[in-house]
Amino acid sequence: MILSTTETIAGKNITQVLGIARGSTVRARNIGRDFFAGLKNIVGGEISEYTKLQAEAREQAMARMTEDANRMGADAIVNVRFATAQIMQGASEILAYGTAVKL
Repeated sequence: MILSTTETIAGKNITQVLGIARGSTVRARNIGRDFFAGLKNIVGGEISEYTKLQAEAREQAMARMTEDANRMGADAIVNVRFATAQIMQGASEILAYGTAVKL
């Protein structure tokens, strides 16, 4: 599966637009990460526990988007984007979406 943030893929022709492919995940913080994040907040700097949590969430959302596109019979996903929203205190959703296409 080819993923692209652009409208086209160099050297390829899009023959059919299949629709929007999407994948999301909702992740919540945990007490261990919150403890270390609280300490880091005092001294400053990157909160690596949350950086890792967000990276894992992005990868899972992309994998689910790719699975959705595969179900549609897509060869590629163009215009890939990410969005995030807070669901409740301490939990947020990561959404990956794009246009599933045949090449």
